[in-house]
Amino acid sequence: MAGGILLLSTGGRPGELRVADAYAKAFAREDAAALYPMLSDDAKARIPFARFAALHRAALATATVTRILTGSPHRVDDRHVDVPVTVRTRVFGTIRATLALAFTGDGDTPGVDWRRNLVFPGIPAGATLSRSVELPPRGTLLTRDGQVLAKGDARTPDPAVADIAVETVGQLGPIPADRLAELTALGVPADAKVGMSGLERALDTKLIGRPGGRLTAGAHLLASRPPRPPKAVRTTIAPSVERAAVAGLAGRLGGVVALDPRSGELLAFAGVAFSGLQPPGSTFKMVTVTGALQDGIVKESDTFPVETAATLEGVQLQNANGESCGGSLANSFAESCNSVFAPLGAKLGAEKLVATAERFGFNHPPNIAGAATSTLPAPDAIGDDLAVGSTAIGQGEVLATPLQMATVAATIGLGGRKPHLTVSIDERTDNTKLKPVVDPSAARTTGRLMLDVVRYGTGAAAAIPGVQVAGKTGTAELQSTQRCTPDPANPESCPDTSDATDTDAWFAAFAPGGTTKRGVRTPRIAVGVLLVRAGAGGDVAAPLARGVILAGLKK
Repeated sequence: MAGGILLLSTGGRPGELRVADAYAKAFAREDAAALYPMLSDDAKARIPFARFAALHRAALATATVTRILTGSPHRVDDRHVDVPVTVRTRVFGTIRATLALAFTGDGDTPGVDWRRNLVFPGIPAGATLSRSVELPPRGTLLTRDGQVLAKGDARTPDPAVADIAVETVGQLGPIPADRLAELTALGVPADAKVGMSGLERALDTKLIGRPGGRLTAGAHLLASRPPRPPKAVRTTIAPSVERAAVAGLAGRLGGVVALDPRSGELLAFAGVAFSGLQPPGSTFKMVTVTGALQDGIVKESDTFPVETAATLEGVQLQNANGESCGGSLANSFAESCNSVFAPLGAKLGAEKLVATAERFGFNHPPNIAGAATSTLPAPDAIGDDLAVGSTAIGQGEVLATPLQMATVAATIGLGGRKPHLTVSIDERTDNTKLKPVVDPSAARTTGRLMLDVVRYGTGAAAAIPGVQVAGKTGTAELQSTQRCTPDPANPESCPDTSDATDTDAWFAAFAPGGTTKRGVRTPRIAVGVLLVRAGAGGDVAAPLARGVILAGLKK
């Protein structure tokens, strides 16, 4: 501090050196906003800040900069100061060069006579930074047991897993506009083919390897390095579980996800597992009841009227097919009573309902690259109690993927711990040690309610002898599926156009559930199943999930 006071108070260092020192520090921070005020008036007149900042960002991306270190400036003469700079890059290695600063102005406030070559050290006056880059051969994708899912330019699989490679590997394609900046900074050529879907997208940065090439400033070579191929990536895909998912989907429009909650490993996925955003219907009641239990507005011992519908804001929300249900909380959940859970959601309120959903992962991008974000509106955008009640039963403007609903089930199975998901064996973690995102007691109660769904409720088709399966069905209405009663005087006033294919079928589950003498079981598998316009979740999605769960437990 004393040295700093001396410099400022005595002028012991020339103004150019003081400015150069500050400029060097801001340059190392990649802080264009701090650099720009140090430019001379003439330089600012030549280049507006937006263009100045854009040129610096482009240079950093071109050079694939990961870190900048600057040394002590030293005077060349009265108007020139050199700053030694070390630049570490992803593609070209470490570059050591000089940032040659020229100054104009008098006294203690000289300005940097900025020119475009100052975006990067070592660029001669009048020259510009450019690169030529090439990719190594794309990395090999393996199953968890080492079989080849995709290899070489043709992405050829081993014959033994060719059937599941079609579903899991995904496609390559041109760089999307929304990834151009990210991949340019990694050194990927603009004309490269990159992962667009499936494992190719989820593991794209691992499969690209380290690009190589030449970084030049005009005719001057700043650095060069050959490309380095990536190691083969061993994925978390279990062939037997994947085959069960593909067989269960049977070419229908929908998606299936199976994961191990303990490690976050995705064991299988098929169809629109990552991208199929649809209203989740009553599977969302897992979120609603957890929030209500956590907030203390409902208890496991509570009972409810047996009704066919609930009235909110003067509008009836009917149970599926107008059925009567209610009674205990367990029975209401097992029979998926809208007449219970829509009012319960309205009582919980939009703010707490949304907050609970967000703890489960809604409105946040999943940590599987390329997977769609499941969403619901902000609390103040949902609307009145009717809208909140509709949201609470997975209708309204709620949208979810099978991946998201499998994550909700896994979180409940882990006692409120939201698993960190991965498709790479190297990135699996012990999710049982994570901090809970929702109250563990509430999560355990929801898990018990889910057991009853399969024991005697709407999810009975997912039951497995000797295994306690905890699940939740969903039948999401895409338009009204309720049969109306026509006016006797005008039979055509209410034509019967209802159709089971006006609903999405859902099922989310984990297994095994329940308790042992040692405490609550830790589930080994969680699933999310969606079949678009396929009918009722208990009829078509639950049996599919059963087959996937069986395969996962045998893995």
